Amino acid sequence: MTKTFRPITPSQRHLVLNSNEELTRGIEKGRRATVAPEKSLLLKKMATNGRNHHGHVTCRHRGAGHKRFYRIVDFKRDKENIAANVASIEYDPNRSAHIALLHYMDGEKRYILAPQGLKRGGVVSTGDEAPFEVGCCMKLKFMPLGSFIHNIELVPGRGGKLVRSAGLSAQLMAKSGGYVTVKMPSGEIRMINEDCRATFGVLSNAEWNLRVEGKAGRRRWMGIRPTVRGTAMNPVDHPHGGGEGKHNGYIPQTPWAMYTKGYKTRSKRKSNKWIVKDRRK
Repeated sequence: MTKTFRPITPSQRHLVLNSNEELTRGIEKGRRATVAPEKSLLLKKMATNGRNHHGHVTCRHRGAGHKRFYRIVDFKRDKENIAANVASIEYDPNRSAHIALLHYMDGEKRYILAPQGLKRGGVVSTGDEAPFEVGCCMKLKFMPLGSFIHNIELVPGRGGKLVRSAGLSAQLMAKSGGYVTVKMPSGEIRMINEDCRATFGVLSNAEWNLRVEGKAGRRRWMGIRPTVRGTAMNPVDHPHGGGEGKHNGYIPQTPWAMYTKGYKTRSKRKSNKWIVKDRRK
């Protein structure tokens, strides 16, 4: 769900934010407040401002922003045959999807990516005989065809690498010869080892992409600095720079003259044998 605002100020005229109704909330001094994150699963996150160990900018438009703690998320889901209760659904500033805090029966606590429909008080588990329910995890070879899944491993035991953003899901299409065929959110159809794990369900916060920040300051709170158009630069600074007045006869390029539309950048060293259908076709 999204939330719009009555424009008391100019910055609120187009502001659209997430309502966050699915998040677990508590009562604090008579007002609603989000539940504090689990302290044992937090790490310090140092701001790099987009710079490497030499101090050189390697990722532009990064800097400042509000301080964050990193939440340790369990992408491996390797705690098999132990049921866990969903204690809360929480906000994570480091990713677009929400996260869920699990309390395992043996006392351990872990965060996982929260799928749509997972509620506080629910029960999830990992294992070959786990139920085919939202939030449960198992190997791909035991999942029924047509299942919608997320947090998919590429190598067995290394943790989920694919389909981890808000509102995304992949679909299990076929099984044969020790591999399963999965349709990715991009439209690509690829083969994955059947011993890799995945989780049932579509990831939460599906309307995240409808968010409109409304003002530049809100982007600065997120650590995103201004972006200058290439056409507004000088010829020495960008391939689109210079010229008398405005012109639009250029081919879209990066500041390092790499084409940005239609030019394939996939490394030739990578294998394409697991890709059944390219996302562009």
